[in-house]
Amino acid sequence: MSSEINIPAADFSFVRYANCWEDAALLIGALRPAPGMRLLSIASAGDNSLSLVASGADVVAADLNPAQLACAELRREAIRIMSQPEFLRFAGIQPSDDRLARYQSFRSALTAPSQAFWDAQRDALERGFIHAGKFERYFHYFRKRVMPLIHRSDTVSALLHPRSAEARRDFYRTVWDNRRWNLLFRLFFSRFVMGQLGRDPSFFRHVEGCVSSRILERTRYALSELDTSANPYLAYILTGNFGCALPHYLEPGTYASIQRNIDRLTLCHGAVDAVAEACGTGAFDGYNLSDIFEYLSPKQCEGVYGRLLKSARPRARLAYWNMLVPRRCPAAHAGRMTALDEEAHLLFARDRAFFYSHFVLEEVR
Repeated sequence: MSSEINIPAADFSFVRYANCWEDAALLIGALRPAPGMRLLSIASAGDNSLSLVASGADVVAADLNPAQLACAELRREAIRIMSQPEFLRFAGIQPSDDRLARYQSFRSALTAPSQAFWDAQRDALERGFIHAGKFERYFHYFRKRVMPLIHRSDTVSALLHPRSAEARRDFYRTVWDNRRWNLLFRLFFSRFVMGQLGRDPSFFRHVEGCVSSRILERTRYALSELDTSANPYLAYILTGNFGCALPHYLEPGTYASIQRNIDRLTLCHGAVDAVAEACGTGAFDGYNLSDIFEYLSPKQCEGVYGRLLKSARPRARLAYWNMLVPRRCPAAHAGRMTALDEEAHLLFARDRAFFYSHFVLEEVR
């Protein structure tokens, strides 16, 4: 979920997302990163920009929120000097009692704004920085206050056990999908509660219809059609951590590739379209745009899309999600683009970050 768009009344002074809540596997499949390519990415917490770097592509990660850039920079510099097991301990995935000391060991490598930010976040560093976001606290509240009213802890654990597709559907239908689940899920993931505890209320400016019903349907799909035992997003929501189901950038092989290519990640403070313009004509082969368009009016979408296209090379791909607002290439730019709907549909069928309603993939002609 993007922290990128400059929405009136939205507060970008704190960490909104301490982790990226989009499945990097879709970006890898959609953008096909490779050495020699240059990609523009929403920074958010840095996870997915790092996943793209693993391929050897050059990645420019942009964000308006300095706190999100501080998250991305902390990841980059920690990964530079830490083994994968060390990083898991420092980040808060595995136990550790020396996180502040580890931070001090590479603090000088951070830019002054990131140093100032994390110096003031001692408690967040001690707990593990992956738990420091507003959205993560929202899921913490759901796990601690709401889930006990729906299912016992052993039922939650059972949901995460490996099963065949048929067995998952049966478990969801006969055990998980009770009245309390439907009622409390719809309440907690309503527009009002999400606006108060999770997302900024201004992010719902262009949303129409029932928010919770759409998220519930996608959740049903993830819990019955996808492997619940290998879903890092589901694991975090229900257990408070990733455990053995690690995000893509933390898988051992990916992590090693990121370390080798860590200097290929450049962080930029600014709106993604402004960064694209600053990089010039024909600068990029692909774009990870998170879900930025649904925070914009159709007129704003047209302007942002057009500015991005000015920096696009032929056959460049734009990948982005819709969560609650349907957005695609604006009509004014449709003549330059090819919608790769079939490819996007196949990728979306595997999307483990189950909040979104659509995955969009488009290519410059």
